[in-house]
Amino acid sequence: MTERIQALMQIRGWTEYRLVKETNLPTSTIANIFHRGTTPSIATLEIICDAFGISLCQFFADGPAFSLTHEQVELLNNWAALSSDQRKVISELMSKMN
Repeated sequence: MTERIQALMQIRGWTEYRLVKETNLPTSTIANIFHRGTTPSIATLEIICDAFGISLCQFFADGPAFSLTHEQVELLNNWAALSSDQRKVISELMSKMN
């Protein structure tokens, strides 16, 4: 489980500090997962998945449930690297483009 979280962090270029900021979880919770091998609770894992913009199902899936184009993957990876404030601004901009 730790490896999956680390892989998602690596894709987004996140540090443990960024994960703490994006999830609003205590630093000790994240540190325990990575440095003590603590298995996160379902509630904690849901918070982490929300920060990554994925569902629990996607977290545990071996691969994506459907195929994405290279452009879509790039867009989603860029989106995932944004802060919640940046996502809000982009969402507002996109809604005005319709």
